[in-house]
Amino acid sequence: MHGGERGNGLGWKVDTRAWGGCVAAPGSLVDGSPYTVHPRPVAPLPAWLATLLTPKPLPAAPAAPIPLRHGTDRRARYLRNAIAAEVARVEGATKGQRNQALYTAAVALGQLVAGGALTETDVRATLLRAAAAHLAVGAYSPHAADGTITSGLRAGARRPRQVAA
Repeated sequence: MHGGERGNGLGWKVDTRAWGGCVAAPGSLVDGSPYTVHPRPVAPLPAWLATLLTPKPLPAAPAAPIPLRHGTDRRARYLRNAIAAEVARVEGATKGQRNQALYTAAVALGQLVAGGALTETDVRATLLRAAAAHLAVGAYSPHAADGTITSGLRAGARRPRQVAA
């Protein structure tokens, strides 16, 4: 984003997020002067603007969980269980704990990425898929979830974990 652009990028200093933005309304001061309303009829929202303001659909979930080499060896079982536990952590998180659960899962799986057992691309896709229900209820945005995952992966990379063959 460039210089103050937010939301859907309608223009410089045009914020369409409606969460955490700034609103000028009666009672506000603008440059030290009270904000006043000059009553006018409300114009209908143009269709082109409604289209631009409509949130983009969530990214498609991967068709399958993280691919692991087939087999029942100890390493494959460990990785499957580690992934399943972190997915369950994210999916089962409750209000107020969702972001922390996503971060914790990203740290744990990020350690395995740093150790060479998993790929970052697969872990990121799996965690976004696990967080899909939270995204659907507006608990956080796809952008925020991606940022949390990125932070967790970076933290996990500082403590690589290798899995014995």
